[in-house]
Amino acid sequence: MEEQALRRSFDCDCGRTHTTTVEDVIIGRGVIARLPEVLARYGASRVFILSDYNTNLVAGQKAAELIHNAGLSAASFVFPHSPKPSEEYVGSAVEHYDPACDAIVTVGSGVLCDIGKILSSLTGKPYIVIATAPSCDAYASATSSMERDGLKVSLPTRAPNVLIGDTDILKTAPDHMLQAGFGDMLAKYVSLCEWRLSHIINGEYYCPAIAQMMRAALDKCVAHREGLMRREDDAVAVVFEGLVIGGVAMAYAGVSRPASGAEHYMSHVWDMRALQFGTPADLHGIQCGIATLLCAKVYEQIKKMKPDREKALSYVAAFDYEDWKKQLRAFVGDGADAMIAIEAREHKYDVARHKARLERIIDCWDEIISVIDEELPSAAEIEAILDAVGAPKTPEAIGIDSAQVAMTFRCAKDIRDKYVLPRLCWDLGVLEKIKL
Repeated sequence: MEEQALRRSFDCDCGRTHTTTVEDVIIGRGVIARLPEVLARYGASRVFILSDYNTNLVAGQKAAELIHNAGLSAASFVFPHSPKPSEEYVGSAVEHYDPACDAIVTVGSGVLCDIGKILSSLTGKPYIVIATAPSCDAYASATSSMERDGLKVSLPTRAPNVLIGDTDILKTAPDHMLQAGFGDMLAKYVSLCEWRLSHIINGEYYCPAIAQMMRAALDKCVAHREGLMRREDDAVAVVFEGLVIGGVAMAYAGVSRPASGAEHYMSHVWDMRALQFGTPADLHGIQCGIATLLCAKVYEQIKKMKPDREKALSYVAAFDYEDWKKQLRAFVGDGADAMIAIEAREHKYDVARHKARLERIIDCWDEIISVIDEELPSAAEIEAILDAVGAPKTPEAIGIDSAQVAMTFRCAKDIRDKYVLPRLCWDLGVLEKIKL
């Protein structure tokens, strides 16, 4: 891994002290064998192993064997199928947890890892993750992405103490999961761009060192794209490392800015619709890859524009928030209430606040365009990168109706209190003119 990503705490030139609770990341062939050594660091004598049916077969049984051979005892809970990020599954894990255990080991990826974080936070026990797929950037983050009251939320939890990425295990993941991890990394093009844009427009905190750490990891992943689907050890290791760095970068920054932006929020909208209405949805990283391409196409449209003060002010003056709330509720269902509650605290639609942002956008337009040019490849380049790993490129490819896409983009501005691409489009008064 990048040397800086392994540092638990350091004082940065940005003026902040960056910290993460991740103590070690072990990546390589056969490194699952180091599990007893890791548990010994924490004086563990009885281990709670969390997995699902598939991950138990892939590595859970091996982990249990290693634990028993080391003279330790274990209790296990195996979800009969892949868990969902919901209260029901978190509750099931909590109910099956053995309080006599003094360490928690999760064998799995995204949702399993996040449920394990919640268990570790509740119990205060050391937490080790044996990754089974390089499929998402949740591993090292200090949050758990869950569905609560119909809305996808990031619950504050804790990052694992140790992450074990055995490439012999990771490279056996299904193609779709490898593509998902790569799509989650590709999304960093958009998130890094939007972080800088919000710094310009809103004065939001921005750390060049964290951004560069994330950018370097992304560049390594893209450089190894040809080897990923051939399951080359180096390529698989680089993608897993990049996803871990994404989580560490979020911990360092104290926000999700380095790793998620509009593309993640479009994915969240699709997830919310699937939860509420049973519409199609796919793995988060697959959706993020598709949304990254869509966002790149929107940014290309933005680059051809010049801000029009009068049109933007007229657009906002005519904006009917009461009508928009009705549209939100119709499109995303119950989760709209949480989105509306965010606006009640944030007031992003306030006319005076919009006017101030608009003036900043107009004054800094050349700088904004320069950042877009620096951070984002062209849509054609992103499409070619997705082609290299055989990942889906359009919403239709994963069963999402193209008629939903424009509304998905508009809703993405309400998911979090964060300045992202559809907010810039709204500020410019062009949101409904964007072609997706």
